[in-house]
Amino acid sequence: MKEELIAPCGMNCAICVAYFGYRMDGGRRKTACSGCRIKNKDCAFVKKQCELLSKHQIEYCFECDHFPCEQLKKLDKRYRIRFNMSSIENLENIRDNGVRKFLKQQRTRYRCPECGGTICVHTNRCYSCS
Repeated sequence: MKEELIAPCGMNCAICVAYFGYRMDGGRRKTACSGCRIKNKDCAFVKKQCELLSKHQIEYCFECDHFPCEQLKKLDKRYRIRFNMSSIENLENIRDNGVRKFLKQQRTRYRCPECGGTICVHTNRCYSCS
């Protein structure tokens, strides 16, 4: 897990199913996603609708005067219900404690107890051992 894998919306790309090279239906992707920041991609959920992010005026959504915006609230609600993860809580954690401490917590939370690999937030699966 690396700092550059934390998306502007607070998603940790290192725990995303696409980063592991899979789709939500379990099939393989043609190529694994390298993360929102790596190739300066538009975040599928937030960046496309946010002028500040698209123009690189802020790095994280919490830096915006409108945090949390309606788009981020929708994403957060979906992730809380489906994946027991909150982008808003992630962003508040990064804002209040720094990205290094956040990454340390993420490593612990998503560490596979069997092999030490990373558990996917979307499938709750370790792609290193299962």
